Amino acid sequence: MQTLWQDLRYGVRMLKKNPGFTAVAVLTLALGIGANAVVFSVMNALILRPVNVPEAQSLFMIERGSDKNSNQSYPDYLDLRDRNRSFDALAACNFNLVALDTGHNPSRSWVYEVSGNYFDALGIEPYLGTFFHGSDEHGPNSVPYIVLSFAYWHTRFEDDRGVVGRTVQLNRHPVTIIGVAPPGFHGTLMFFNPDFFVPIVNEDPNLLNVRGARWISLVIGHLKPGVTPAQAVSDLNSIGSDLEKAYPKDDGKMTFALASPSLFGDAGGPYIRAFLSGLMLLAGLVLLAACANLGSLFAARAADRSREVALRLALGAGRLRILRQLFTEAILISLLGGAVGVWGSVMVLRGLSVWQPFPRFPAHMPVNPDAKVYAVALLLTLASGFLFGAVPVRQVLRTDPYQIVKSGSISTLGPRMTVRDALLVVQIAICAVLVTSSMVAVRGLVRSMHSNFGFEPRNVILADADLNMAGYSADKVPAVQKRMIEAMQVIPGVQSVGLTDQLPLQDCCNTSSVFSDNTTDLRPSNASAEAAMYNISPEYFQAAGTALLSGRTFTWHDDKTAPRVAAVNRQFANKVFGSTANAIGGSYKLPDGTRIQVVGIVEDGKYDTLTEDPKLAMFFPILQSPSSQTNLLVRSSRDPLQLAPAIGSALREMDAGLPFGIQPWNKSLQDPLFASRVATESLGVMGVMGAMLSVTGIFGMAAYSVSKRLRELGIRMALGAQRKEVLQAALGRAFNLLALGSAAGLLLGILASRVLAFIVYQATPRDPLVLAGTVLAMLLLGLVAAWIPAQRALSVDPAMLLREE
Repeated sequence: MQTLWQDLRYGVRMLKKNPGFTAVAVLTLALGIGANAVVFSVMNALILRPVNVPEAQSLFMIERGSDKNSNQSYPDYLDLRDRNRSFDALAACNFNLVALDTGHNPSRSWVYEVSGNYFDALGIEPYLGTFFHGSDEHGPNSVPYIVLSFAYWHTRFEDDRGVVGRTVQLNRHPVTIIGVAPPGFHGTLMFFNPDFFVPIVNEDPNLLNVRGARWISLVIGHLKPGVTPAQAVSDLNSIGSDLEKAYPKDDGKMTFALASPSLFGDAGGPYIRAFLSGLMLLAGLVLLAACANLGSLFAARAADRSREVALRLALGAGRLRILRQLFTEAILISLLGGAVGVWGSVMVLRGLSVWQPFPRFPAHMPVNPDAKVYAVALLLTLASGFLFGAVPVRQVLRTDPYQIVKSGSISTLGPRMTVRDALLVVQIAICAVLVTSSMVAVRGLVRSMHSNFGFEPRNVILADADLNMAGYSADKVPAVQKRMIEAMQVIPGVQSVGLTDQLPLQDCCNTSSVFSDNTTDLRPSNASAEAAMYNISPEYFQAAGTALLSGRTFTWHDDKTAPRVAAVNRQFANKVFGSTANAIGGSYKLPDGTRIQVVGIVEDGKYDTLTEDPKLAMFFPILQSPSSQTNLLVRSSRDPLQLAPAIGSALREMDAGLPFGIQPWNKSLQDPLFASRVATESLGVMGVMGAMLSVTGIFGMAAYSVSKRLRELGIRMALGAQRKEVLQAALGRAFNLLALGSAAGLLLGILASRVLAFIVYQATPRDPLVLAGTVLAMLLLGLVAAWIPAQRALSVDPAMLLREE
């Protein structure tokens, strides 16, 4: 302990003696540790940390089919709940948008529609009041209660305990507030924080009774003690087999799997896990580059201290004692760098925790660090210290005190590659990987913003509303929607107005199996294809900017009294009819046997995600397939921001109690571009970090090379060497290492960037601009880093150096 204390005091003195070296080393390591702490904290919050419920380790969600879909129909949920022998209880939930009227103007709120046993199945106790239970359910609309989330109660009702027992209007129906959920409970889906919870039996009876309508987002439950997930899956599959036989048209293939409920299980989780894993790898590369940088600096510093080491050896100090001193200094630097990095990461994570990435949804990122994050940061800090501290070990062990004392220093510059050279090549290669990946992401995002979606969002205002929220019955909805369209058309500057029940790329589009016209057995296995479904008004294609390739659009005469018709995209026509020429006038069938005649063909587009494969789509007249969900597309020659107030006034004149939202269509596309933007920004930050580390590494190498060869450079200049030759002698090695590392990193970056194509739409590593940009960036980094050493090399005064000699 006494010698350890001596090493610590000596290490602190040495670091204080060289504040520039200490500051660079601490900040370099802080970048690497901070980046890893931020990424790991996000991964920990979204993937590793369980849902905040009692006994979360035994909580599983049920997924259906080979595509791991979490959606279930309500009748299927009831069968699974009542017939399984593996779960203590199975609860169902679905998130939805509703209108809540507390006596003032109604506002739209996001809610969880949950089964009566939801809170009991999860073991959640109310903070205030009580919860509803499974015993309260006695059929549709039998539970007129709501439970507020703690955050909504705190902000909307200002912690008023008298709110329990108060009656409010939910979609124009009276309901009673019976309780408040505990503060830490935000439901069972990561990101989504509901305003309150309502009973699922109050949903539309048509949804509750249709077995083929899979609208329930999540079915979850705790496994019974002693039951393994494999046993539970076997139990569920046996139930599924019975359902297949009993309802062949509705259920199709009924196989099940279990997954964690936090990120939609295997339906959405793998993409986020893959991205975060890739980001964690890049953060690890940043830390590795930082360690390589520090290793190079420590090796150079050890060479500069070679005389000190030789004298200590000559006076009887052991080599292990000297190595322990060097490791002590390395650990001190790593602890300082780790502390600064963790402090910076906490600041970043606090901002992420209050960030709301999707303005339309109550989405939050609870990424505050916990003990696990701090433990990983400490482990990385200590490991980094030992890693870069071990670089000069071989150099110290081979030190010859007699030769160093006699010559005054140890020569480390020669024709062969040294450890410092190898570390610099690794560091530059890592930087090139990060720069290449970030440029690929940027180019992909730019392409995404200017690609063909199958619609033109510019100069279009969206006004969305659900007429159910205003209490309109199904038979009144079509007339109200037509009045809304007519009210928009008379606004000055409006060119066309369209209506759709779902927005492409924004709403989870409904799909349906389609069958050829001569198919009589309408089981799912006999379907020709699966297609997205949209219900639209006559002028939708014109307002959306979707090109009509052939045939006609709809009219207001395409109502329930007219034959069923549809417009399909080109992909649908080629898949179902063999060609677009055969599609016009042709017919196909829906699962219920309805014959649909194709009257128009439109261009292909993007419907679910930007990265999806070409998808089939069919569009039905809104009067033949009514829907209360109303999305108005108002195309205008006016500035959208000037048009929005006029649209709002027109809707309020129609119905002052109708809650609605208004925003430009291109702004609403920020949600589908979210993954691309996050990937681009994250990789951009990583690229900047890599560039900073590369600059410091090249600068350190070039500066050290010049400082060790000043005498040689002075002699060369005295003998008549030109400036070009002096620069070649002083910095040629550094630029050769830059070229070698850049080439290796560019190749690795191209290979690694293939992964980005799954996240960033149209991202490709073979883009000539990406390749040219990476080469130019690395060249500029080299020039910036070598600028000061080059100036020092050219400013050498041969006469002064020779006089000193």
